[in-house]
Amino acid sequence: MAERALLETLLRRLQEAGDGGADSARLAHSLDLDHQVVVGAVKSLQTLGDIIEAEQRSYKHWELTDEGKDIVGKGSHEARVFDAIPPNGITQNELMKLPSGKVGFSKAMSNKWIRIDKTAEGGPRAYKAMDSIDDSVKAKLLLVQQGKDDALEDKEKNELKKRKLLSEVTLKTYWITKGSSFSTTVVKQDTDLTPEMIANGSWQERKFKPYNFDALGIIPECGHLHPLMKVRTEFRQIFLEMGFTEMPTNNFIESSFWNFDSLFQPQQHPARDQHDTFFLSDPALATEFPMDYLERVKMVHSVGGYGSQGYKYDWKIEEAQKNLLRTHTTAVSARMLYKLAQQEVFTPVKYFSIDRVFRNETLDATHLAEFHQIEGVVADYDLTLGDLMGVLQQFFTKLGITKLRYKPAFNPYTEPSMEIFSYHEGLKKWVEVGNSGVFRPEMLLPMGLPEGVCVIAWGLSLERPTMIKYGINNIRELVGHKVNLQMVYDSPVCRLAS
Repeated sequence: MAERALLETLLRRLQEAGDGGADSARLAHSLDLDHQVVVGAVKSLQTLGDIIEAEQRSYKHWELTDEGKDIVGKGSHEARVFDAIPPNGITQNELMKLPSGKVGFSKAMSNKWIRIDKTAEGGPRAYKAMDSIDDSVKAKLLLVQQGKDDALEDKEKNELKKRKLLSEVTLKTYWITKGSSFSTTVVKQDTDLTPEMIANGSWQERKFKPYNFDALGIIPECGHLHPLMKVRTEFRQIFLEMGFTEMPTNNFIESSFWNFDSLFQPQQHPARDQHDTFFLSDPALATEFPMDYLERVKMVHSVGGYGSQGYKYDWKIEEAQKNLLRTHTTAVSARMLYKLAQQEVFTPVKYFSIDRVFRNETLDATHLAEFHQIEGVVADYDLTLGDLMGVLQQFFTKLGITKLRYKPAFNPYTEPSMEIFSYHEGLKKWVEVGNSGVFRPEMLLPMGLPEGVCVIAWGLSLERPTMIKYGINNIRELVGHKVNLQMVYDSPVCRLAS
């Protein structure tokens, strides 16, 4: 039935009801329609103004289950068992194999419709105990189907419900009455006042749909989380799931001592030149250091110690005092490990950090002056390179990066050291995603850590794993633009990862 025709049919039925009203469920039954179709039509009429008024009501009624409907058509299970027994009887074993045998047998026996001869040859045999039966179960269900469930007592309804032949449901209906603008004809209301209506005056004869000033408008476009911030949150959650503790990284300004010297990085290292690092002019120098620790760092650099011959140079505190914008978050790791070493009893720890670092790069298409570094540190007794590889595999797997390779590398403060590579499905090649290694004794022992303690660590840029994890299609979706894959991979934020 077309929507307009259905609406007008409902209005005519309401007109026939006179000054009374009509129930949506009864209308659905009389029109042989699903009740929800009629409810939808009522709601459509409500949008046309004051044509009708509708009050929602609810009441409970009984409905046949699928099994109950089956019994109305074929008879109860016990009746089917009775009808299946021939004049000369049937073995109980054969009777139980019938579709209704198990349920119907017990009911037929309790009704004394059948009897069992246990002495019969071939095993117990069932016979009819009467010539005909009255299938009261089918009759009761038929009354419910016809809407005459009031003719049944509550005890009878509950018995049928217990047998899962009836179910009590709550039906929500609408009581429909005429509105102040009632009409049996549906006139579509206009939603816009057009210049043509004003010019020809037709607006005076038209009916307009009332404006709903409480309706929510279209949600305007607004800011979204940057893709890097989304991945940063995911990285942080992965670290927390693995039992790591986040390190405080709110000190962008660091002294050369913590940024370089404490990591056993010599003062002549190229990374400490002004063309690689941002040095501060005010305040230019740091003055507060743990002096006993500083003296041990000076010793291991200049003359060696702890099984190392050192770098054999004249270590100067003036170089260590220079303030700079930190070039890596490993400076924070050094501070945390020194703090750990001051405990009376060593306890294994797992630290992580995600924050910005700064490099004095010449700005071009593939370089920026800052990027985000992710760092993980694990300190415990007798850790090995195998432990490091296992942690890395677990870490990257949680991120969704499973294809990993490792390549030997050199770092001033780790030995052995490894570069981490992952296979990029978009570029169809292996790309570097991070660096890792085991901190050298020359870095750990001056801090005061016990000799058997090993520290494994790894660092990577936040930007490059973002590309590997999400791939070019998802990155396009995240930033809302079409971009070239190689161009993004070669962009400053990605290139700084290496």
